[in-house]
Amino acid sequence: MTLKKIGNQTIKFLNPPSILSSYTIVGEKEGDGPLKEYYDEIIEDDLLGQDSWEKGESVMQESAIRSVIDKANLSLQDIDYLISGDLLNQIVASGYSARQLGLPFFGLYGACSTMSESLALGSMLIDGGFAENVVCATSSHFSAAERQFRFPLEYAAQRKFSAQWTVTGAGATILSSYGAGPYITYITPGRIIDPEIKDVSNMGAAMAPAAIDTLINHFRDTGFRPSDYDLIITGDLGSIGKSIVLDLMEKEGYDLTGIYTDCGVEIFNPKTQDIHAGGSGCACSAVVLNGYIIKEMMNGRYKRVLFMSTGALHSTTIIEQGESIPGIGHAITIDINNA
Repeated sequence: MTLKKIGNQTIKFLNPPSILSSYTIVGEKEGDGPLKEYYDEIIEDDLLGQDSWEKGESVMQESAIRSVIDKANLSLQDIDYLISGDLLNQIVASGYSARQLGLPFFGLYGACSTMSESLALGSMLIDGGFAENVVCATSSHFSAAERQFRFPLEYAAQRKFSAQWTVTGAGATILSSYGAGPYITYITPGRIIDPEIKDVSNMGAAMAPAAIDTLINHFRDTGFRPSDYDLIITGDLGSIGKSIVLDLMEKEGYDLTGIYTDCGVEIFNPKTQDIHAGGSGCACSAVVLNGYIIKEMMNGRYKRVLFMSTGALHSTTIIEQGESIPGIGHAITIDINNA
């Protein structure tokens, strides 16, 4: 008999894990955006001293993980598990980072939903009594993602206005069985929803239906309404996906006006930065969460936040075979109080 699952998809934790510490590293472009004051580090060298962007991303993720552990006044020996992932083939940024850390490692591929996915699974480990401290992390890199999913930078392809800018950055969170919060109290794992979009330059539209599906199921399972949250924020739908969510949620009877936004909309300034439809990438939601959201919760601005990273689960190989782009979104309820 399940004691913690409520409704169709949601889990309510009996022993909600606490967010013990968070850490963010971003690139120079992200550091010029409106959230710059919330980041722990802004790098100027996007190679991070390495000879490739992929190696640089791995170093960046490793640095974020080491730093979040130091920030919590813990050591590597205090961490039970590392849960992380990234956008690269075989999640090499995370795997090679874990190689340097020597921690028991669960590697995830949730595309840009990875931050929420890692928090969901890490919370289940702690609530289930299987761990005391878990690091959840992810990263992405504009230059590495461009040549894997689109075109090498040297090709100088013109970007569509519906395209988004992959965030260069890494975010890490320590979840713990102790601590003063904020706490993760509910999770609603998402289902794969496929609107049959095949345009890789329109990720917002491809992922928005998955975000809507998870939101509706979260509200139905928990009995919450949008007004029960101070902030509802999706991962990286950008301006196009955000408008779709607002419109279709209203048709379903949920008014998100004034409560809902998207990390891909918030991370850059569209008036001064040429990012077209907004930000994307695993690090987009990771740095907004571990920078802006958690710090504003600690400052008292938000008491309850619904955070949902969204991901497009495709590859260049399957797209070249004529397949569409399925999406997913995992929702995480973060409460300032454990009540």
